[in-house]
Amino acid sequence: MNPQILLLEDEASIADAVVYALQTEGFSVVWKMLGQEGIASIREQVPSLVILDVGLPDINGFEVCKEIRKFSDVPIVFLTARKEEIDRIVGLEIGADDYIVKPFSPRELAARVKAILKRTNKNSPATTQGAFHCDAEKGRITYAGKTLDLTRYEYRLLKILLASPGRIFSRDELMERAWESPDASMDRTVDAHIKSLRAKLKETDSTCDAIKTHRGMGYSLEI
Repeated sequence: MNPQILLLEDEASIADAVVYALQTEGFSVVWKMLGQEGIASIREQVPSLVILDVGLPDINGFEVCKEIRKFSDVPIVFLTARKEEIDRIVGLEIGADDYIVKPFSPRELAARVKAILKRTNKNSPATTQGAFHCDAEKGRITYAGKTLDLTRYEYRLLKILLASPGRIFSRDELMERAWESPDASMDRTVDAHIKSLRAKLKETDSTCDAIKTHRGMGYSLEI
């Protein structure tokens, strides 16, 4: 199945150019003109990637990005006329994977989309480890058949641990793999997210003690 791209753009001429460029590269595209429509669409079916205009008619694209990041790790590319450095910084800091300024080359956009999908590996197959099931394409992890309500970084951390059960990951390793700007974060950030992950696993199954702490070394996942 071809990767599906969700395009949130209110200008038809721009949307037509983007859709054509992406379809030429083998992507399927769903086009929405409103931010709230896009959020609802993602809640119903998570796409492989979202292309998001900042200046949408109903809600600012930055706010759309923040809302998406509350429940999904789907890659997001901003496509906007805002070219100030502060706008780029804000876009990346709230969770975007790339920021492209209008006017732009549709072919370059398609190339960036392909590069991001390759890097984030959104099309990797679902995997099962014990009671855990990770569906990378949908950005979801279930435990004992129940979907875990994870933040973006909780999902990333658990996905890393699931990929190598029993392996001890240091805080630095987890920070490097899960955060876009690890140098700007603190070690205790990892501890806080691990604590939250453990609490959510306990809510699902009070006997779950899968995430182990190794003093002076880091964390591992025991299946």
